[in-house]
Amino acid sequence: MPPAHQKKKRIPVHGVLLLDKSRDVSSNGALVAVKRLFNAEKAGHTGTLDPFATGLLPLCLGEATKFAQDLLEADKTYEAVLHLGVTTTTADSEGEVLERHSVDIQREQIDLLLPQFTGELKQIPPMYSALKRDGKPLYEYARAGITLEREARTVTIHELKILDYQSPFLRIHVRCSKGTYIRTLGEDMGRALGCGAHLCELRRIAVGSLQVGEAITLTALSDKAEGDRAQHLQPVDALISSCPKIMLNEQLAARFMHGQRLSLAKEGVTLPAIEGRVRVYGASDQLLGTGQIQEFAVLAPERLVNLPPSL
Repeated sequence: MPPAHQKKKRIPVHGVLLLDKSRDVSSNGALVAVKRLFNAEKAGHTGTLDPFATGLLPLCLGEATKFAQDLLEADKTYEAVLHLGVTTTTADSEGEVLERHSVDIQREQIDLLLPQFTGELKQIPPMYSALKRDGKPLYEYARAGITLEREARTVTIHELKILDYQSPFLRIHVRCSKGTYIRTLGEDMGRALGCGAHLCELRRIAVGSLQVGEAITLTALSDKAEGDRAQHLQPVDALISSCPKIMLNEQLAARFMHGQRLSLAKEGVTLPAIEGRVRVYGASDQLLGTGQIQEFAVLAPERLVNLPPSL
């Protein structure tokens, strides 16, 4: 047994953990805890959740980190509760109250408002956000009492519906594009209703095709025996499951892994009528990485992975 002062040696762990993040835990804090629980050499997340938010936080271990960008680009789905009639400095329950207004809003008024906030919207990112200006997060400026001009960004609300309304609390379901701030959406809806609003609950229930119902909490993961935690890891290719699949024989797989472009038609590989990104596998259904199908059925390597045969 190593001396007590000696650090435990990190090991290669590959896969995707779907974590159900609890409130008041930062995304980075959750990542550090998971990395420690798996004793993993390398880990990364696929986009952060506010500390006060709960729900799905996919974490990548080992070779899966190469595909983290895919989830950064993916649509997100949330359930949120707006507290109508109260505005705060942060547009959520973490901030100080700015104004209070009486709420005399009927469900029908909110129903009529929903189309206005569906589709492409212009959003001004909140000052209390992790967006950086001159290398410093906006929230640091905000905490110092400094407000900076922010350029409006185009986001898309694919779906917005009311789940429940018990005045002054409005529960909504939102499916949106990357970069959407639900706090800003809630604040803008409150402004349009004429009473103001802030976000008092936020839960992410899906990222792309990944669902919070498949996730595990940090407490439950910690309670597992060390040898049983790996069963909660999704495979490395879980983040690219929506991409078409290409199978290569042993010879072509070796060339692909050396970064060579492959003319699949000349090699006798039958392809579906596709162009664009694909996930590529070799013998025994072993993931090799991703590639791009270009003109004339040419496969160009994109991101390659180095996995042991069992994975």
